[in-house]
Amino acid sequence: MRHPLSVHLQIYQNNIKLQHYPLINLKKSSLERREKMSSPLISIYAFFAGITFGSFFNVVGNRMLTDESIVFPRSRCPNCHYPIQHRDLIPIFSFLLLKGKCRHCKVKISFLYPIIEASTGFAFLLASAYAVNLVTLAAHLLLISFVMIAVVTDLIKMIIPDKLILFFLIVFSGYRMIFTMQPWWDSILGGTLIFLFLSFIAFLSKGGIGGGDIKLLAAAGILVGTKIVFIGFIMALFAGTITCIIARMLHMIHRKQAIPFAPFIAIGMISSLFWGEYIFSIYKTLFLNGHALSSF
Repeated sequence: MRHPLSVHLQIYQNNIKLQHYPLINLKKSSLERREKMSSPLISIYAFFAGITFGSFFNVVGNRMLTDESIVFPRSRCPNCHYPIQHRDLIPIFSFLLLKGKCRHCKVKISFLYPIIEASTGFAFLLASAYAVNLVTLAAHLLLISFVMIAVVTDLIKMIIPDKLILFFLIVFSGYRMIFTMQPWWDSILGGTLIFLFLSFIAFLSKGGIGGGDIKLLAAAGILVGTKIVFIGFIMALFAGTITCIIARMLHMIHRKQAIPFAPFIAIGMISSLFWGEYIFSIYKTLFLNGHALSSF
């Protein structure tokens, strides 16, 4: 006779196997496609594509705050406004070769630029590794693009522009009209519930969470659905809380200092996008099915 604990562990393993990847159910053919899409060559390409887009997201985020065109004029030094030469536009590598300084005026360049580039590169790499087909890959890349641009604007001025949210809200809605979730209304429910829930929290806490953060998560909920957006929010809270505790212990921030929340939303949403189902499976096993262990 098998020990009850081994039975419970076997049930847990089976549950993990049956869980689907974010945004689409796993089938045998999907697993085979995922193996093809996560080859080393594709992973390398995805990373370099990511750092290139990350450089573009830096431009988009900065220029959205100043209402400039994202196409013209050419990229320039934020201090001396001298046009940046093409050889100095290589993501990450140019920053390292120039030792973080403008070639023309020698003023230090913000570390935000290479951080966004590298973060986007790793996020794109994960997207290619976890995508089961091109439809899922597109959803992954759309969400990553959205949150990374929001991180740029939030870190610079603690603002998430409405035009950024509106643009991606339209894109996400169009995507979900073409590629519906199962059930189809889960995307609508996800965006609506997270918006109402966070608005209620903001009302009770008298502004404990910003309106931009609420709208950012609501738009993301349209794309990823109810479960993933709430897991992402919880993970964002966890990441933000741990970071703030450490920062206060090191006297880097004071008690009532406002902290940009978009970086933590990005961490939470990207983590939830790729590992949300596994986290939810573990939660169900440890808490919702915890009574199975109470007999020991």
